[in-house]
Amino acid sequence: MALLLAGLTIAHLGVTLFLESDLGSDPFNVLVQGLYRRLPWPGWMTHGRVHLLVCLLIVAALLVIARSYVRIGTVLCMALGGPIIDLWSVPLAPLFHDGLAMGWRLLALVLGCVILAFGMTVVIRSEAGTGPNDLVAVIISDFSKKPFGAVRVLVDGAFALAGWLLGGVVGLGTLVCVGLVGPCAQVFLPVSGRLCSACLKKCGAGPSAER
Repeated sequence: MALLLAGLTIAHLGVTLFLESDLGSDPFNVLVQGLYRRLPWPGWMTHGRVHLLVCLLIVAALLVIARSYVRIGTVLCMALGGPIIDLWSVPLAPLFHDGLAMGWRLLALVLGCVILAFGMTVVIRSEAGTGPNDLVAVIISDFSKKPFGAVRVLVDGAFALAGWLLGGVVGLGTLVCVGLVGPCAQVFLPVSGRLCSACLKKCGAGPSAER
């Protein structure tokens, strides 16, 4: 659980930098935005509520398809992501303003994607559970025996394309996220695996399973 929380904190630092760069939504939120704009939701539904509903539907499907992947950490990822972003926004938001040069925004975007990828791999290697949208790539990678990085690119691309076709907005940040997070995660997975294994051994929990 400590590894999971550490990974979530790191990952959502990256998410906050990505959001503050204001260069586009991540692929999953493009999908959520498309669904929110296209479907006839009741008036009390918001983007955030549609996001939660989509996550719950993914979890429900995974409970049927691959129940063992849904753990307590899956619920925590859903519940804690927003509050962690809010906490990181306190020190980071004042650094971003309308006059901030594009070069700095691009740097924040790329750095955010790299940090997100590292934090995500710590969450995956914690073996306590992974967020619903991340689990899609994890399960496809495991079942297909294909590298996680390549699968993540395809899944993110599918999210973004589906969202765009439904009316979501694809920005520069979306494209960078699609192309960068998966390959970075592939690089970080062995590093996070060794890190988490060492921590688990110290705690007497045994080595982390290799992916």
